Amino acid sequence: MTEGVCYTFEAAIEKAIEMEENGFRSYLKAISILKNEHARAILRDSALDEVRHKQELEKALLNGTLEGSIGPQAGVQTMNLSYTLRPQELKPDADVRQALAYAIHLEKEAIDFYQRMIDGCEGAPMVPVFKQLLNDETRHLLQLEDMYEEHFLTEN
Repeated sequence: MTEGVCYTFEAAIEKAIEMEENGFRSYLKAISILKNEHARAILRDSALDEVRHKQELEKALLNGTLEGSIGPQAGVQTMNLSYTLRPQELKPDADVRQALAYAIHLEKEAIDFYQRMIDGCEGAPMVPVFKQLLNDETRHLLQLEDMYEEHFLTEN
């Protein structure tokens, strides 16, 4: 997106659909190579979130509005684990911890994408749509971070 240029509703939703499709394909590729069934299950759940999100965006494209599709939320704070976990490509022998780190990075990429869309359209009518999408991705990230914290960041 060019600085200061904003998309129409349809173009913005198309870009968001493309972003969700790319996320889904990344999860699908990782799932196809992993041997650890628990790691595969985590990525499968995340891939299904991407599919649901993409379907809601496609419905919005058909209906001409995003209202009611993805509910607005106040800004959700995350632990920013993507800054402490090193991004890496998954290998077939990756474990649950590595799969979670991979998913955290994919969600962070989506968050960064939607934040760039918001920044590029400052003051435009599309900003609330991008904020809804950003909040939804942030909720996905928070769920993954909570799972990572529960299983791998214990105080014992």
